[in-house]
Amino acid sequence: MTSASNVPFFPPIKTRTHEVCGAGAYLFAFALAARCGGPVLWIREAWDKQQINPVGFAGFVNPSEVRVCITETQLDTLAIAEESLRSKAVSLVVMALNKPIGLTEGRRLQLAAQAGESTGLAIIPDGMGSNAAQTRWRCSPIFDADQRSQDSTLQSWELIKNKSGTLGAWHVLWDAASHRIVMVSPSGK
Repeated sequence: MTSASNVPFFPPIKTRTHEVCGAGAYLFAFALAARCGGPVLWIREAWDKQQINPVGFAGFVNPSEVRVCITETQLDTLAIAEESLRSKAVSLVVMALNKPIGLTEGRRLQLAAQAGESTGLAIIPDGMGSNAAQTRWRCSPIFDADQRSQDSTLQSWELIKNKSGTLGAWHVLWDAASHRIVMVSPSGK
């Protein structure tokens, strides 16, 4: 294993908004919440029945630090995210989006994150994304037949968009003891 400081680009740049997609997006969000520290606002639309369970994320972040906001529309989600990012009251705003957002909306989120010195993370469907996002990650669980198969946090993280220009892919897992993401070698290497 390698220490979390060797996982390039994680955590993503503070004061910016990032995107994540894939079946492992929630693990990415909770690992980011752990790294950001402090209060987290999780925003989702009412129609989305996928909920976060405090028992499931307690190993990452204290459930008392997470507030869930349920909105009626994506426009409401974006408005609440923007105000929350700007407010300096939270360290991380996670928003579940199901439709693309325009450059204007994405830029507003970036400016709000910068003004509030907080981080934004949009959980998006695969293939969707905003040109304004600083980074975009694709996270997928890895089902490994070796000794790590008992660890449900083993994932492949791909940095598929980065305004800094560098992309890459890493096998990572959550190390509960150190409360960090660590890089691991792919099975058989």
